[in-house]
Amino acid sequence: MPIRAWFPTFVYCEPLQKNGLARLNTDLADECRRLRDFDAAGRRWSAKNYPGGYTSYASMNELHRFSSTFAELEKKLDRHVRTFARHLDMDLRGKKIRLTDFWVNIMPPTAAHSLHLHPLSFISGTYYVATPAGCSGLKFEDPRLERFMAAPPKKSGARRDNQVHVTYPAEAGNVILFESWLRHEVAANRVADERISVSFNYNWS
Repeated sequence: MPIRAWFPTFVYCEPLQKNGLARLNTDLADECRRLRDFDAAGRRWSAKNYPGGYTSYASMNELHRFSSTFAELEKKLDRHVRTFARHLDMDLRGKKIRLTDFWVNIMPPTAAHSLHLHPLSFISGTYYVATPAGCSGLKFEDPRLERFMAAPPKKSGARRDNQVHVTYPAEAGNVILFESWLRHEVAANRVADERISVSFNYNWS
């Protein structure tokens, strides 16, 4: 072929497991809401930095270390991260991957998460716990965008692999993984019910 794709950006999206997701997500949603009720420091931080929503990112961000529910979820996520790392041809022979950060995000109506990336990790991701119909998805930005300079705009019907932004719908039970340098955001929640997810970072050694 005269044209080939180089330097692709990969995003992984797969159900956490084949069965039992409804029960698992019910238990996780209950625990996430109890955590919000308990975490006064997190609520204060969120009021300043995550308007309208709640995140335990700055207060309780190692949930797998003290919650058996999240420790079990960690084991399930490990399998997906290893699969993704293999697809990326990462050389982890003799190395270990480890979950370093694990936190809750609860987005009531109007809550949003602005464009950001995850430093000091190599794979990051989100697991969706509760996703009311019509809630915001996860929007990724082409990492080359700042280098486009004099390029003309893309056609409205451009192929997905030529678009500068791609949004993955939020679907309860799905795991989304991406390399931690890839910038992403969540638009304001426009539905009445809470959107609940847990986010995480992985490192290696």
